[in-house]
Amino acid sequence: MAEKFVIQGGKSLKGEIEVGGAKNAAFPILAATLLTKEPCVIDNIPLIEDVFRMINILESLGAKISWLSKRKIEVQAKNVDLNKLPSDIVRRFRGSILIIGPLLARFDKIKIPPPGGCLIGARPIDTHLDVFSQVGNKVSRKGDFYYFQKLKPKKQEFKTVDYLNKKSVLEVVLSEFSVTATENVLLFSALSPQKTAVKIADQDYQVQEIVKVLRKMGAEIKNVGPHAFEIKGKKKLKGFKHKIISDPIETGTYIVAALATKGEVTIKKAELGFLDLFLKKLHDFGAKFEIKSKNEIKIYPSDKLIIDKVQSLPYPGLHTDLQPYLGVLSTQTKGQTMIHDPLYEGRLKYLEEINKMGADIVFCDPHRAIVSGPTSLFGVEIPSLDLRAGAALIIAGLMAKGETTIKNIYQIDRGYEKIEEKLTQLGADIKRVEK
Repeated sequence: MAEKFVIQGGKSLKGEIEVGGAKNAAFPILAATLLTKEPCVIDNIPLIEDVFRMINILESLGAKISWLSKRKIEVQAKNVDLNKLPSDIVRRFRGSILIIGPLLARFDKIKIPPPGGCLIGARPIDTHLDVFSQVGNKVSRKGDFYYFQKLKPKKQEFKTVDYLNKKSVLEVVLSEFSVTATENVLLFSALSPQKTAVKIADQDYQVQEIVKVLRKMGAEIKNVGPHAFEIKGKKKLKGFKHKIISDPIETGTYIVAALATKGEVTIKKAELGFLDLFLKKLHDFGAKFEIKSKNEIKIYPSDKLIIDKVQSLPYPGLHTDLQPYLGVLSTQTKGQTMIHDPLYEGRLKYLEEINKMGADIVFCDPHRAIVSGPTSLFGVEIPSLDLRAGAALIIAGLMAKGETTIKNIYQIDRGYEKIEEKLTQLGADIKRVEK
C-alpha cells in the first residue's frame, strides 16, 4: 500500500544526527564487482530503495550476494548470465546505466534497455553512447534496446595526448561534465591494458570513490589535469574491500533542515570534503555553524539570512542535488533570491508545490525562478515529484504552520534511509502513514 508523510510543522530541530553511506557512490562501486570473478567486500551500504535495486540487478545476473553485517556485503560475480538481465528493474532505475561499462568490458557484446530515473528533465544517454563509441565500440538501438559491441583493435582510432607527451593513448573527450558517463568509461577502461585519457571528466565525490576502488582492483589511474584522468587497466582485476564515504548530499540536507527551522543540530559522520562551496555560500548568506572536525559540523539558529543567488553547476560548483533545499530556505530570507539550475529543466518543479504552501515565487523560464521573502508557509497536501524535490518538501513542511502531507514518498525512500526516524530524533513531528 502507498505511504505518505504527515508533518506537523513549526518545531525547531535540536540534537545530534548521523549521516549514512553515499547513495550515488554505491552504484558504481557495486557495478565494479562485475569486473572481477573474485570476492568484493563493500561496507557502509546505505539501506535505501535504489541501492537494493542495484543489488537485485547483480543477483539476477548471477552474482552471489552475502550480507556480512547490517551494512556490509560481499559480492562475487564469478558466474554472470547476460540473458538474465532484469529489464524491468533497469527501465525504472537510472543508476543501472553503470552496468554497461563493466559488462561490455567483460563480455564484449551486450544489450540493455534505456535506464529510468527521476523526472527532473530530459536525461538522454547520448554522452554515454558517444563515450563508448570513442573507446572502440559499435553502438546502436533497435526497438526497446541499446546494443553495444566491441570492435577489433585494428578498427579503433588511437590518438596521442600531447600534454602527457606519451604515445598510443586513446583519447576520450566527454561532451559534458557527466558523472555517470565518467564512471562508465573508467569502469570499461579498467579491463583494458590500453592507456586511455579521459577529458572533460567529472570529479565529484562518487567519481573519486570509484577511482579509489579501481586502483585497489589493479587499474592504474592518474589525475593528469583539470577534469582529466589517465587510466591503464589490466586484463584481470582483483577483488577489493572498500568502505563507502558518508553522503555529502544527505549532510547538506540536514544542514539546511536545521537552518530552516532555526534549530541547533550536530551532524556526525558528515562528509564535508565535497561541500566547500556549499559551506562558503551558507557562510556568505549569514548562516551560523561550527566545523568541529572533518566529519562533524554543528548548526546554530541563524537569523537575518540573505540569499541573493543559488546557481547549481558541476563539481566543484554548487551541487544540483542541494539546490532544492536552498530554494526552500530562500522563502524565509529577506529580499529576492535567484534560483538557477542550468543542468535540468525539470529541477525547479518543486517550487510550484512551495507556491501552493504560500511562497512568493515567479518563474522566469524552466531553469530560473525568483523567490521573494520572507513568507509564511502553511501546510497542504502535495506530491513528491522526485527524490530531491521530496526531501525539499519535507523541509518546507517542517517550517510550515499546520499539517503538511507529502504523497508518493517512495521517491524519497529511494535516496534517504528512514528519514522520518532521523528527523524525529531531532524533535520533528513527522509520521509515515499508509494511505
